[in-house]
Amino acid sequence: MEKPRQERLGQLLLEKNLITDDQLKEALSEHEDTGKSLGRVLIEKGMLTEGQLTSVLAEQIGIKYIDLDSYQIDPAAAVLVDGNLARRYSVMPIEFEDGKLVVAMSDPTNVFALDDLRIMTGMEILPVVSTRDEINAAIDRYIHTDVDLEEVLEEVPLPEEVEEGETEELKEAAGEAPIVKYVNLIIDEAVNENASDVHIEPGEKDVRIRYRVDGVLHEVRKSPKRIHPGLVSRIKILANMNIAERRVPQDGRFAMTVGSKFIDLRVASLPTVYGEKIVLRILDRSSILMKLEDLGMEPEPLEVFKNAFRRPYGTVIVTGPTGCGKTTTLYAALAELNKREVNVITVEDPVEYQMAGCNQVQVNAKVGLTFAASLRSILRCDPDIVMIGEVRDPESAKMAIESALTGHMVLCTLHTNDAPAAMTRMTEMGVEPFLISSAVDAVVSQRLARKLCKRCKEETTYDAEYLESVGFPVDEMKDEKVVLYRAKKGGCPFCAGTGFRGRIGVFEVLHVDEEIEKLVVSLATAREIGNEARKRGMKTLRQDGFIKVKNGITSIEEILRVIM
Repeated sequence: MEKPRQERLGQLLLEKNLITDDQLKEALSEHEDTGKSLGRVLIEKGMLTEGQLTSVLAEQIGIKYIDLDSYQIDPAAAVLVDGNLARRYSVMPIEFEDGKLVVAMSDPTNVFALDDLRIMTGMEILPVVSTRDEINAAIDRYIHTDVDLEEVLEEVPLPEEVEEGETEELKEAAGEAPIVKYVNLIIDEAVNENASDVHIEPGEKDVRIRYRVDGVLHEVRKSPKRIHPGLVSRIKILANMNIAERRVPQDGRFAMTVGSKFIDLRVASLPTVYGEKIVLRILDRSSILMKLEDLGMEPEPLEVFKNAFRRPYGTVIVTGPTGCGKTTTLYAALAELNKREVNVITVEDPVEYQMAGCNQVQVNAKVGLTFAASLRSILRCDPDIVMIGEVRDPESAKMAIESALTGHMVLCTLHTNDAPAAMTRMTEMGVEPFLISSAVDAVVSQRLARKLCKRCKEETTYDAEYLESVGFPVDEMKDEKVVLYRAKKGGCPFCAGTGFRGRIGVFEVLHVDEEIEKLVVSLATAREIGNEARKRGMKTLRQDGFIKVKNGITSIEEILRVIM
């Protein structure tokens, strides 16, 4: 029975021009050899997407296929099913139709799932088909938790004010079940929304909760001011901070599991007029490890970068503001360098990802373990590759350069606005120019720009005069019609109404060749070094951003927002 069914599926795929005769023959042959289903073979070989296969299978059994990524789900339907059950059966309620509950399922033949859904909702179920990935994404977006926000807030039995020094009252408030649920809900929701930071900001009469998603802050909700003491205390207890001290800033960290993700959270408190502001930095250990090819570098600068860090000794500097992805870029390089035959040691503050095979040192200024002190110890441990999380002071800058000159490959970060400025910044920190020119092989400056939503981005045109004024390469558009895109106003469900989803790196890679070395030794300015580098083929941050605009990845407005 199995073989005819597979052949019927193959015939249906041929009729819809989704695969060719040769592809079908090749897939059927592997199906017979391995026993894998025809659909799985086609997906693994890249001949078919899971969505295409699911839609054809749905047609084969007479059930409608729904693309959940672009479907407007009814929130009232979504909340009828418990999140745990939805994940276990891979189901997602999406709307009501003729008194029935329409449920997207990855396996609509699962009678146990259908029975449980009927019992839980008390409604007749109308199944439709969607892919497992699309259903999981929808569950993350619409079924954050089985705890209702308003119910939690109503349960909070806190007074308007907690007097200074009432530590026991604060601990008691922080341990209340509603506050515990509320803090867990905020973190769960932030992780599911792919937020990088959570801001909890007290006002005169309420507490504002904001998430930073793709580099932009979005206000999520305002909560009653009475929950603020318990909310802050709960987070401080988790982060092992002093809950009785509210007059000075504090730092802490803790870890927790959200769904299948293990999340590290860095906590910072800041006294304000209306109470302590809390910022949670969310570090997803699985997301920081990216391949070099996935960062967004164009082929030529990527080759310059690779050639620089693959050398047996020298220095590669990555620059940019806080939160622009410098650490992710360095980890991508380390992933290629991390081999059994080399000794890799890193010094970081904090250690954002634990990489197997690397010796990672956590800076601890309280006990005197600074970047400079760590570096001195590292160099006595016979390293081949050293990664310095941040060059902050003249001592660590000099040691980084000297390490490169004594036979080590040094990867480090620095805070400058562009790549040429890194050379002059090192000089200002007291490093001799002739040492910099000899030790530094490449400087990478980067920013993160939001990517346009693939589902709803729309074509647009601009006046040539405007494009020229912002430096867009208009001359290249004369011989060919270039279609540019922008974010759709109001977005779509897939991008949560923002018009953007995800981020991509924008890079400026300075190759330190003989001419650049001469300029550094002669104490040339960053502008002079930049002019020479551009003559020698370096693309600036804005030029690299405009390449991504031409490729339809982002918009002109977004590049102008993140790059001066």
